[in-house]
Amino acid sequence: MKKGYTLIEVLVAVSIFTILVAGPTGLFITALRGQRKALAVMEIVDNSSYALEYISRALRMAKKDDLTVMNCLLGDKVNYELTHSGQGIKFRNYNDECQEFYLEGGQIKEAKGVNILSLTPDDLEITNLIFQVSGAEQTDYLQPRVTILLEIRKRTQPESKIRLQTTISQRNLDVPY
Repeated sequence: MKKGYTLIEVLVAVSIFTILVAGPTGLFITALRGQRKALAVMEIVDNSSYALEYISRALRMAKKDDLTVMNCLLGDKVNYELTHSGQGIKFRNYNDECQEFYLEGGQIKEAKGVNILSLTPDDLEITNLIFQVSGAEQTDYLQPRVTILLEIRKRTQPESKIRLQTTISQRNLDVPY
């Protein structure tokens, strides 16, 4: 009598082994993908938080532009001017310089005089940047507010897209003069 395993016994053993190994391996791969996406979102949030905080601080400190003094904006006694079809905003900053933030080539750019700087890193892509101004009229007696909507993603991971929105009001009271 020969001792050994039958073909059915071997197939059953291999099937059980495959099920026991495939289950945890699938969970491990799914966990790695989830971790990669979470790290990408964290990087996006960190970088966009810096850009939004920088823009917010500058917009809060904006001064009303007067055509007789500075001539930075097209209107007289206005705080902000939308540029680049609503994807940019121009204003007179606290140093009496003309400053602008806008979207160009998937990056947020800052123009101050002749200097143009990028506020976001190259590995991130801004897919949408919208500025909305309310209370900008001198006669409406409302404090000027700027709402910023930002859609941003990692260039190598399009599924990591997030949207952020914030509203900033000007620090100086908007009183008629």
